[in-house]
Amino acid sequence: MAKQRQQQMRVEQRGGMAAMQRLETRSDEELEAETRYKSAALAILGARAAERYDAKATRAYYQRAIAAARPQERLQLRRMADASIALAERRAGDLRDAVTRLGQAPPSNRQLLMLRLMGLLAPPPGASLLLRVRGFAIVIAVVILLLAIGLGIAELVALPFGGVGLGGGLLLGLAVVVVVLGVLALWGRRRQARARARARAAA
Repeated sequence: MAKQRQQQMRVEQRGGMAAMQRLETRSDEELEAETRYKSAALAILGARAAERYDAKATRAYYQRAIAAARPQERLQLRRMADASIALAERRAGDLRDAVTRLGQAPPSNRQLLMLRLMGLLAPPPGASLLLRVRGFAIVIAVVILLLAIGLGIAELVALPFGGVGLGGGLLLGLAVVVVVLGVLALWGRRRQARARARARAAA
């Protein structure tokens, strides 16, 4: 009897995971309106909120998902919630541990480094004043450094033509920085899209 119950629980869990994969393509409004697989829909909304680094919404969605789930699904949902909340709050070490507990490959060192940098530049809501001031100071320093690099590149390019003044050099440097950042952002989004497509295909 116990073996039969365990088999039924595994079948139901696989059904819930399959439902989650089917629901991933739906819009937020469609997920909110979902009734048959309510917990799976809310978990997807929680994961999306985590990708926006919205910790408050992430917690709220997963609390509703766990409340709507069957008892045998709640442990997995709690583990998913731990991973998503760690991502939303930019806690790289906790994210790695939570993803490992889910039985998935942990994020790469590069991804964890970027998350740590994000945590420095944009501390999560509720962070202390000191952390917010530190983040603001780092952002200002990064902007000044990028402008200096852009100015150097502009001066180097314009050197054969007699060089440019400080004002023109700053404008050219700013244009160079904007173009480079735009290219990097586009490249990063395409990489993320390819990674998600590979993950869906593997699932």
